[in-house]
Amino acid sequence: MVHTFKRNGIAMAVDVYSGAVHVIDDLIYQLLGEDSFQKDEPSVRHLKHTYGDKMVEAALSEINDLVERGMMYSLPEPEEEQITHTDSVIKAICLHVAHDCNLSCEYCFAAEGTFHGERGMMSVETGKKVLSFLVEKSGKRKQLEVDFFGGEPLLNFPLIKELVAYGRNLEKTSGKRFRFTLTTNALALTDEHMDYINQEMENVVLSLDGRKAVNDQMRKTLTGEGSYDLIQPQISKMVEKRGAKPYFVRGTFTARHLDFASDVLHMADLGYNQISVEPVVGPPEREYTLQESHIPTIEKEYENLAEAYLKRKGTDKAFRFFHFILDLQQGPCMKKRATGCGAGTEYLAVTPEGDLYPCHQFVGQEHFCLGNVESGLVNFNQLENFSNANIYNKPECRECWAKYYCSGGCHANAYFANHNLNEPYKLGCQMEKIRIETAMTILAKESEESS
Repeated sequence: MVHTFKRNGIAMAVDVYSGAVHVIDDLIYQLLGEDSFQKDEPSVRHLKHTYGDKMVEAALSEINDLVERGMMYSLPEPEEEQITHTDSVIKAICLHVAHDCNLSCEYCFAAEGTFHGERGMMSVETGKKVLSFLVEKSGKRKQLEVDFFGGEPLLNFPLIKELVAYGRNLEKTSGKRFRFTLTTNALALTDEHMDYINQEMENVVLSLDGRKAVNDQMRKTLTGEGSYDLIQPQISKMVEKRGAKPYFVRGTFTARHLDFASDVLHMADLGYNQISVEPVVGPPEREYTLQESHIPTIEKEYENLAEAYLKRKGTDKAFRFFHFILDLQQGPCMKKRATGCGAGTEYLAVTPEGDLYPCHQFVGQEHFCLGNVESGLVNFNQLENFSNANIYNKPECRECWAKYYCSGGCHANAYFANHNLNEPYKLGCQMEKIRIETAMTILAKESEESS
């Protein structure tokens, strides 16, 4: 299978099964089809009339050479060799230390941090049990990940400190290594928090939607005021203190503000060089929810952002954009590329009460509760559903050129859009394909500039 596209003034071809990505000219673009190249006599005769015999024959010879080298129209490996089902090894936990929040964001899926339940804080006892559970269920894996999450996790900051200390002691006796991260809206961020986070957290995600007017329309305080003036100075101080350590300033764009490239550039102008802006996913009846009619505008916006990204490269306004970071060297193993994030198999979310869910977006949906840190994983029907939620069991993914890049998309988005883990969220698929193509053209231009 071969996918061809034109974007940002570049024509490219992706060989799906080998992972080879080619910059091509217009002639080869016209010769390539999805399943085979156009070498039938009428098509070739037409192209020879336009380009001349020698150019067409040379192009056909080049394509044939790539086919022989397994870099064009390569065949897939047998599926049974690509992915096998084994007992789950848990490697990452999203630890909900606080089901409460100090902001009231309009698009929040977590209902002000309560996840449509009661407000509450995780206890030290439960938190320690979770870390011990992770060590126990991690098999031979040495590197373990724990993301302190909420609500707003800084509302339970003393617990975070106790659990990090407990985790460091567990490292000494278990031979494991904890990679702690934290996601915060920055409203409660103090100098004490910043110093501690910079010492102990290997990554931190700071929430900001971009320009003041955009942020304040969606991200409000509990009294209904905009949060920008309260959180932006704290984020800037945190980024400055963070130095070269990893972080992301993460925003969300909605149907109200489709010009999200301006928000990314605003954050870059503030000195943030690690940026992620994600499309909102919401109920179709909500005014801020993205619709299929928005796709042409979104597509153009990603192209505009790519142009600005390349223009700023090498300057003091340069930035990394999460969705433009693309690995063309095959990246993870086939199983990982087929299953994606590992929600419900390798990755779990844990509530303040110790209940286990496939990921943070399923928390509060009782039929998705997989068990508890006391009982362990007991909802075997759901565990099997998530184990089987891979690109080979998703009909729309099987024939999709982007399947090894998106891994079938977000399980939560699929379920909440279609009530089916194996039916991808269509709008999300469209946007992901645009982002992948755009990232590929960026890499092509960067390669051209460096050669």
